[in-house]
Amino acid sequence: MADRFARGGRLIAMGQSPAARSDVRHITVEFVHPVIVGKRALPALGFTGDTGSLERQLDLLARADDMVIAFEGDASTHSHSTRNATAMARGRGCLTIAFARVGAEWEFASPVTDAFEWQELGEVLYHLLWELVHVFFEHGAACAEAARPAAGGAAAASFLYPFLESSQADLSRVLADVQQSIVFKADELTALRAQTIGERESPNRVALLGAATSLRAAFDAGGTLLAFGNGGSATDATDAAADYRFPPGEWPSRRALDLSDDSAIITALMNDIGADVIFSRQIIAYAQPRDVVMAFSTSGDSRNVIQALAEARARGLKSIAFVGYDGGRIRAERLADHTIVSESQNIPRIQEAQATAHHILRSLVERAS
Repeated sequence: MADRFARGGRLIAMGQSPAARSDVRHITVEFVHPVIVGKRALPALGFTGDTGSLERQLDLLARADDMVIAFEGDASTHSHSTRNATAMARGRGCLTIAFARVGAEWEFASPVTDAFEWQELGEVLYHLLWELVHVFFEHGAACAEAARPAAGGAAAASFLYPFLESSQADLSRVLADVQQSIVFKADELTALRAQTIGERESPNRVALLGAATSLRAAFDAGGTLLAFGNGGSATDATDAAADYRFPPGEWPSRRALDLSDDSAIITALMNDIGADVIFSRQIIAYAQPRDVVMAFSTSGDSRNVIQALAEARARGLKSIAFVGYDGGRIRAERLADHTIVSESQNIPRIQEAQATAHHILRSLVERAS
């Protein structure tokens, strides 16, 4: 992937199921708008079938140096279209990667049967892909086609892989160290997930159980979940809404809206008023007394999220917040009724732990009474 990006290739992510759409959007925002200052923005497009078939979109836009990554369950009703699009991409010379068996050159096989667990593992894998692309960019031995490493060299990659030295140019050594670091990252994530879920009577465990009770009461009374967030957290909101509306197995569908989804509404509010109101104005427009809001924020300090939580509280709505770092203002000022904190400063790991916590919450909602 690093080699193809250096040659001018683009990442094209595709998927059509409700869950796959959130992953498509998540991976594209990671590459175009990296969370670490100084990382180069890399071209990434997302095809979700909203504007036509995947095959047609790829036929129009895919180039030989591009990379196509497919998100779709093997048993998905959309898998046939995804398989055809993948075959087209391979025929055009694209590097193909998939999180399903759709005929890609590189396929990640699911070691689990639970759809939520596989989606969580998939998020970890594409976060690691993003991190490794930048590591190999900045260690030219891994990317022979690049004219020179990115500005900042290995120093810029030290946040992701601090063991690497700027003088380290031997590819075999880089690969060995990166492989070891991936194991360390898995251990870090395991610990963060445990902290996020919490022990019995811990604040996070109490918050998860309280959130499940509030959500179930709202759904039983005819209420709706309103989910929102920015950037990667917006895709978490998209996934949350999809998990309630289109759940796996025999769970009933629940009312849910993704306030991060409508680009026309969001850009109109940003252009005419400002970014701080993009969620609160939608709460004013849509919210009913029995509804619940769910916020995702890695920092806990996003101003538009805070304003939306304030609007929800003023209207008497219950609120749930998934936050990272130390919880930010949302935790410190108790701006949400139920706050689940992933205590880390590593944004990809925060988002991965939040995905696990939300999926557990989704299960608890169906078990609550």
